[in-house]
Amino acid sequence: MRQIFLDTETTGLDPNTGDRIVEIGCVEMVNRRLTGRNLHLYLNPERPGSEEAIRIHGLTDEFLADKPKFREIADEFVEYVRGAEVIIHNAGFDVGFLDAELRRAGQPRFAALAGGILDTLVMAREMYPGKANSLDALCRRLEVDNTHRHFHGALLDSNLLAEVYIRMTRGQNSLVIDEEEGSEEQAQQVDDASAAIDLSGFVLPVLRAADAEQAAHEKMLADLDKASGGKTIWRRTLASGEKVVA
Repeated sequence: MRQIFLDTETTGLDPNTGDRIVEIGCVEMVNRRLTGRNLHLYLNPERPGSEEAIRIHGLTDEFLADKPKFREIADEFVEYVRGAEVIIHNAGFDVGFLDAELRRAGQPRFAALAGGILDTLVMAREMYPGKANSLDALCRRLEVDNTHRHFHGALLDSNLLAEVYIRMTRGQNSLVIDEEEGSEEQAQQVDDASAAIDLSGFVLPVLRAADAEQAAHEKMLADLDKASGGKTIWRRTLASGEKVVA
């Protein structure tokens, strides 16, 4: 299975008012192994960024001025994400911006390109109801090191999200054989192993108590009988030959 962890940084909060994407970070994982085939793009948003957004991600208008526009990298981005399950934290935010950029570039909507979209914020709220489920909160809860996250960065956050997701779903990595799928095969292996062992050549020794040990045991039973006022029922039962019921 091919999965992509995706994050964006933007000039503001609302693509419907003209805010644009300034950074895209994608981290690829195939069969639960990170491949290193990542995609990282800085973009010229063709408009100034808000002070609040720049404070969060640190990408100034001057830094972005010579970067490519989204339409210039649209084909590369589309081919990279096509058919993969895309995993995003708070997917509604990023997909809203991606759809706006794709529309301007004459490309299909994001959901039509991806093989599926998984929102880890929704997933975390189901796993940890009533708790904070921001990416930072999940990193703390799942012991993912995010001490180097001084600014929000799309590639950095995608890498953190990949680590968080792996830990949230680590049950999928269990080495325990699934009960339904593995029980019959496992039982057959046990039977085969047992059948292969010939026990007829084994002589098991019987270790009997020495006279001193037997005398010490009888003394202990006599002391118990005396202490209980003759209520050690097992001694009378065994002496009479009656069956002892546990």
